[in-house]
Amino acid sequence: MEPGGQLNMQELLQQAQAMQEQLFNAQRELAETEVTGTSGGGLVTAKVNGQGEVTGLSIDPKAIDTDDPADTAETVADLVLAAIRDAAREAQELQQEKMGPLAQGLGGGGGGIPGGFPGLGGA
Repeated sequence: MEPGGQLNMQELLQQAQAMQEQLFNAQRELAETEVTGTSGGGLVTAKVNGQGEVTGLSIDPKAIDTDDPADTAETVADLVLAAIRDAAREAQELQQEKMGPLAQGLGGGGGGIPGGFPGLGGA
């Protein structure tokens, strides 16, 4: 290999290391960022981190009808699922915002990849 070829390889490795650092920083930022989803006009609120993990859930007491516990349980379950889906959608948008440019830099077409980019190393 020519001396110039080694320099190019070194530059390539430095670029790969810089990209990996950007990737890890973006993943850390996603893990530390919370998004909120709601349903039922705010009766249920779900908090999800940028990686899609549910970190909190609150249910307004107004969502509970003590006269019909069976129907209330079903309604609250539906509201909880809807709030989590809303928060997950927000988290996916956040993933695309943070990871999309990195994926394009790696030759990929999009972001929002749960679990990051396998095979680029890890802790």
